[in-house]
Amino acid sequence: MDEPSILLTNDDGIESPGLRAVRDALEDVAEVTVVAPADDKSAVGRSLSHEVTVRDHELGHSIEGTPADCVVAGLESLAPETDLVVAGCNRGANLGAYVLGRSGTVSAAVEATFFDVPAIAVSMYVPVAEDVAHTNTEVDRESYAEAARATRYLAERAGGAGVFDRADYLNLNAPIAEWGPAEMVVTHPSEVYLMTAERAGEDVVLHDRIWERMKTGDIPDPEGADRRTVVDGNVSVSPLTAPHTTRHHEALDDLAGAYRE
Repeated sequence: MDEPSILLTNDDGIESPGLRAVRDALEDVAEVTVVAPADDKSAVGRSLSHEVTVRDHELGHSIEGTPADCVVAGLESLAPETDLVVAGCNRGANLGAYVLGRSGTVSAAVEATFFDVPAIAVSMYVPVAEDVAHTNTEVDRESYAEAARATRYLAERAGGAGVFDRADYLNLNAPIAEWGPAEMVVTHPSEVYLMTAERAGEDVVLHDRIWERMKTGDIPDPEGADRRTVVDGNVSVSPLTAPHTTRHHEALDDLAGAYRE
């Protein structure tokens, strides 16, 4: 059987250790083409450019653009024979339903699904204090070992097992490797939302209070939620669908029917 072709991207930038850790793990089981942003494009969601500059890089292709740009450029031009898109490994977890649309990592996976290409978004939880951002936290390449191992495991097996017959993409979050060996748990995105906003003179300070709760392990998430699973030291994998869905809504039918009246 021929090796699958994997397009690897991220949102931390092509020089990030997380991308290299995942690339090294995947190269044992697949043909990997790297198409990644030239610099950090975290939390840009599915922002898309009209035109991007592509440069050769020792790892593959460096794009002056967003993760979504990388996927479109990759699947349409640079690596059109791709069987699977992998986005990551992100420095910092992407957990909870409200986070998914903000994340450049997850958005890259979502973009792939509109090309009918399955995808895996992979992130690593970095325990941080309340006032420390992930981007200001030093993380060794070895810390990504569990995330890289889980990514390789799913990349090698999920397609053949029929996982993508029902899921468009997988949102994978692993604990930092220093926590020790982990189990893999199938989860759903947490619905717990702890964003706050406080007025400070002319500014309004926005703060996600879930991170300090995660640091102490005191989170309100139930068993089976992605965030609970990672805080407990296990690998979370959520099977998700990308297109927006609708349900029949009689009240809206009535409003639409009366519009011309």
